[in-house]
Amino acid sequence: RMLTRTPSVVAQVFLFLSIVLVIAIAVIQINQQQILSPGLKYGIVLDAGSSRTTVYIYEWPAEKENNTGVVTQTFKCNVKGPGISSYESSPGALAKPLDDCLNKVKERIPAHLHKNTSVYLGATAGMRLLRLQNESAANEVLASIQNYFRAQPFEFRGAQIITGPEEGVYGWITANYLMGNFLEKNLWRTWVHPYRKETMGALDLGGASTQISFIPEDSQEHFNSTLQVKLYGYNYNVYTHSYQCYGRDEAEKKLLALLLQKSNASSNVDNPCYPQNYNTSLMMKYFSGSLCTQSLRPANYYPNQLVNFHGTGDPGLCQEMVSLLFNFSACRDSEDCPFNGMQQPKAKGNFVAFSGFYYTINALNLSGHFSLDDFNSSMWFFCSQSWAQLQFMLPKFEEIYARSYCFSANFIYYLLVHGYNFNAETWPQIHFQKEVGNSSIAWSLGYMLSLTNMIPAEGKLIQLPLKPPLFAGLLVFLTATALLCFLFLVYLCIVSHNQKNITHVEHVFIPE
Repeated sequence: RMLTRTPSVVAQVFLFLSIVLVIAIAVIQINQQQILSPGLKYGIVLDAGSSRTTVYIYEWPAEKENNTGVVTQTFKCNVKGPGISSYESSPGALAKPLDDCLNKVKERIPAHLHKNTSVYLGATAGMRLLRLQNESAANEVLASIQNYFRAQPFEFRGAQIITGPEEGVYGWITANYLMGNFLEKNLWRTWVHPYRKETMGALDLGGASTQISFIPEDSQEHFNSTLQVKLYGYNYNVYTHSYQCYGRDEAEKKLLALLLQKSNASSNVDNPCYPQNYNTSLMMKYFSGSLCTQSLRPANYYPNQLVNFHGTGDPGLCQEMVSLLFNFSACRDSEDCPFNGMQQPKAKGNFVAFSGFYYTINALNLSGHFSLDDFNSSMWFFCSQSWAQLQFMLPKFEEIYARSYCFSANFIYYLLVHGYNFNAETWPQIHFQKEVGNSSIAWSLGYMLSLTNMIPAEGKLIQLPLKPPLFAGLLVFLTATALLCFLFLVYLCIVSHNQKNITHVEHVFIPE
């Protein structure tokens, strides 16, 4: 019996050790692998808006998910001064304000990667307007930017004026990417496509244009305004439309031109949207010189003539004047035609409203999502304040913005309620948001995500603790050892069982 028990114990020990070693080697091989990937890639996007230029640094691993880089924003810098379209008469002056941000960018990106880092500049509605007004001036501004980046260590991929629909769809991509609607990490920390997750619509309010983008119930019905986007191996049909001249700044210029037109005086004008007791003098070319206000330009137009605007802080009259900026009668008989004769499918699902939408809501001391009644009461209260009171109400006081928040709030109301047909029931579906985590909600990230589809994927180079042949040999040897030990134990069990049966039979037949 001792002889039988000893091999059994030895076999069990070997079986246990073999199983433990197989598991240990496999775990070490998987967890201790060193990924010698080509590392991180960097991209720089300059968002050249109508009122300012913002520089973003994005980075992503060189190995990609389904042909699209998993991109994160690592740095943001606001270029001092106005938007690039303001440099039409002195394009050479662009270099100095760009230098401050670009010097910071050079510090953020490792020097040895500078020459392989792509830089893209996308100009939006401000430059779209300048090109329509003065194409040669717009080309000179872009040429000046080209010359500036030739002297930089990065790989400049061009300055282009993006279209309104492109701006809209890139903003939609950014919002949904940051909300986790394209990719999410599962329990095993790997990226997967979210199961049955709905995308969000995007509402962007810039200085010279505004965009609405979402996936409608029936994308085929409005095919002309629908763009197909492919991200992470999935196709999306996105309805998007950009309303030129309906950005916050250009819309306010239209209001000022309209007030001048309706005023009897040519140099002193009451503005119900400016706070009570606020006074400012503006050159006529500031508001009537724009392409967006051409139809409202007075017959006796003198660009350098000063017009004095006096704030009366009248919420009711302000609403009435703002409503005149929209042509709601162009297609009143059609449900799918909000304003200015444009066809639009019914707004569906949740929306995120960013850029100018967010800053105005923040000034009204509102955040996130709230009822339409809350918005209206906050707007009415804000618009009733005097200029002196307003200075204590705003978290950050800058005259050029502070004087215009009442107008902006009324403009947002008419755009969303009478323009896009949001109502008291659907208004809470709009989330007013500036960023997600550390990433800004702006079209530039969507632009970068789309551009990474064009960058060839690079595979991982994995260095394992054990060379593949040795790892495979050890696995085969230990598995074979474990199997032999198991079979030997089974054999011993059978032998032991048979011996017990024989002993029992012998015991039965022993004579008394």
